[in-house]
Amino acid sequence: MAIYDIVKYPAAILRKKAKAVKDISGYQRDLLDSMVETMYNDEVTVGLAAQQVNLDIRLIVIDARDKVGLIKLINPVIKRVEGELVSMEEGCMSLPGITVSVFRSPKVVVEAKNERGQLIEIETEGFLARVLQHEIDHLNGKLIIDYLSLVKKALFSINYKLKRKLS
Repeated sequence: MAIYDIVKYPAAILRKKAKAVKDISGYQRDLLDSMVETMYNDEVTVGLAAQQVNLDIRLIVIDARDKVGLIKLINPVIKRVEGELVSMEEGCMSLPGITVSVFRSPKVVVEAKNERGQLIEIETEGFLARVLQHEIDHLNGKLIIDYLSLVKKALFSINYKLKRKLS
């Protein structure tokens, strides 16, 4: 398998809504395996979406370092969220060095296909629910900076542009 380079903001692919995977073959399974290897290559990363490795398809891999272990999902969709929104600092491999306080639902139900093409449903809460929402956001072209207030978003934009000019 291969370790992919991580696509960094403001790359256009990070803002695209990913295309659904129509047929699951050895090719998609190999992509998932390479994404897993890429995710595990960084000690703190717990999830990775295909856009982050420059693939325009609906694939995610997650290992929230819990009893569930490694999850590989194809065409995941959030079917239901429950509970009062909870705030937590989130980081992202595509936005290195940046954390944002994001409000998310504490419980989710996600429907997807596994790598064998079987339709599965994951009902979970806590950290895994948060990671699922974060990675599915990527598939929809949404980033953690989209959760910033208008003022904070403007400050982020100014600071980011300054850092890019200086580097």
